[in-house]
Amino acid sequence: MKVLSGIQPTGRPHWGNYFGAIQQYIALQGNEQSFYFIADLHALTTVREADVLRQSIQDSALDLLALGLEPDKATLFRQSDVPEVTELTWLLMTITQMHLLEKCHAYKDKKAKGLAADAGLFTYPVLMAADILMYDSEVVPVGQDQVQHVEVTRDLAQRFNSLYGADCLVLPNAHVLDSSAKVPGLDGEKMSKSYNNTIPVFETPRKLKKIINKIVTDSKALEDAKNPDTCAVFDLYRLFADENQRQVLADKYRAGGMGYGEAKTALYDAAMESFGPAFEKRIELENRSDEVEDILQAGAKRARSKAREVIERVRSACGLVGKPAEL
Repeated sequence: MKVLSGIQPTGRPHWGNYFGAIQQYIALQGNEQSFYFIADLHALTTVREADVLRQSIQDSALDLLALGLEPDKATLFRQSDVPEVTELTWLLMTITQMHLLEKCHAYKDKKAKGLAADAGLFTYPVLMAADILMYDSEVVPVGQDQVQHVEVTRDLAQRFNSLYGADCLVLPNAHVLDSSAKVPGLDGEKMSKSYNNTIPVFETPRKLKKIINKIVTDSKALEDAKNPDTCAVFDLYRLFADENQRQVLADKYRAGGMGYGEAKTALYDAAMESFGPAFEKRIELENRSDEVEDILQAGAKRARSKAREVIERVRSACGLVGKPAEL
């Protein structure tokens, strides 16, 4: 199985990002082919400060490596280090019909809100299609809101293959990430940066404890029985705990005599046990920045080797003379 996914460098990960996507990306590494890229070209549609983007790219690499992505099981690289993807984007653009892009959610949503939508946002799905098709990807793990972009990719691949009478582009399939695990924020609503209710994955123990203590609960007294099924603290705790641990804490909720402070301490302890090693590993990696850069460069070399194979097929199919420059 050939897997590909891109991670936008537009902010540090929070618990919702990890349990909703990153954890599942890492579980898919080690397949026949696992490519994970930092989508810095995509980020240019929203990030216009060079220093901010450079730091975000570095942070994304550090975060993924610290959380368990292993370079010997998955290829990690920067999107912009594979120039073949921009060539494929243009070749796909020449056969992309306008109405296909006009139906895409990101463009429609921005336009509906009266916001300026530049050409980068409008053609964003074509660059995403090039990312996917560039590596003969068969499986693309995405959230439900990104399924449409995989469908656009399939449409473009089919159109290209039909127009040029060649089956040189592999049609991918979306692997919809499991979003059944509820990840509530500090206010009980869905954890999201736009709601300003997130809990960062990488936080110092002292700050993490303070953040967890801000989780909103009801006003029941210590001696009152409480309902774990309606409590954001318990919902978050269940993400870290096994079935036995969940049952023990749920019984304490229902029995009464336990305050929410004790539940928050249990959540803090579980989070530290889970993310503590990653936090320490990230600090180590920060002090070995040359090693991280070597990982990205090695990943780009492997990615370009595959990209060259695909772009040669595509060039030949559409009649371009010559081959890409040597690596």
